[in-house]
Amino acid sequence: MSELQLANEIGEVSRNNSKSESTGNEGRIKSAKTIKKSGGGWKSRLFPIGLGLLFILIWQYKIIHKIFNLQEYQLPVPSAILQAIEENGHTLVLYGYYTSIEIVGGFLAGSALGWIAAYLAVTFPSFGKGGVAIAASLNAVPIVALAPIMNNWLGSGELSRIGVVTVLTTATMTVNGFKGMNSIGQSYLELFSSYSATSKQVFMKLRFQNSLPYVFSALKINMTTSIIGAIVGEFFVSSRGLGYWLSDQIKLANMPVAWSCIVIAAVIGIMFYYIIELIEKVTVPWKESRY
Repeated sequence: MSELQLANEIGEVSRNNSKSESTGNEGRIKSAKTIKKSGGGWKSRLFPIGLGLLFILIWQYKIIHKIFNLQEYQLPVPSAILQAIEENGHTLVLYGYYTSIEIVGGFLAGSALGWIAAYLAVTFPSFGKGGVAIAASLNAVPIVALAPIMNNWLGSGELSRIGVVTVLTTATMTVNGFKGMNSIGQSYLELFSSYSATSKQVFMKLRFQNSLPYVFSALKINMTTSIIGAIVGEFFVSSRGLGYWLSDQIKLANMPVAWSCIVIAAVIGIMFYYIIELIEKVTVPWKESRY
């Protein structure tokens, strides 16, 4: 058999395997979607929505206050918080925008640095595990210690809070990215080697694709961490932002306004989380077949 015929046969086998795998993936995705439609939809959301409304009613009618022996100045009712949002809407939007810049800036910088660190760890395996362990140790640094250091290094502007968020989000992406790029079956690597695939092809077609679910899991975790890091960072040295205003209003015992800052921060977090989830559904459609 000539080399040309052998190459053609290998190519045909590869195409057939790809088609069958694609068909299998499509079938699994359709099955998952069918299960979601049959058992999910609005009915699956009804319980958490009803539970949330029940909690708000219990809160509004001060049942929580009676259970935990709280006064209204300690825990304002939802109607008082909504009134504070209405009266201070312009300031909340302005400070929310400022805090969002810190959240997004640190989130993107930390996630990018973490992914690069994971890539280098996979590319240079002799140093990889040690580097990942060092990156993971960043999670042990408390925010209350990190924020003053960043304020000292980067000044009292938004760069210091971006620095705090960057440090906090780097470790998660490094660990998840490294795990995603490394958790590949030996048979897949042998298959690519049999086709004489280059290291670039192995990375783009195998390691990178396999790491995407892990990367998006890290992005979701990082978004939550980014909000906490930005707001806590504003507690120390800042003249604006939701964290600054939250700390200031707590000192003044103006709890409805303080809680309005918490509500706006929660809304920002939920919005960014669902943006990441939407991008994940478009970028990693095969992940649905796992559930």
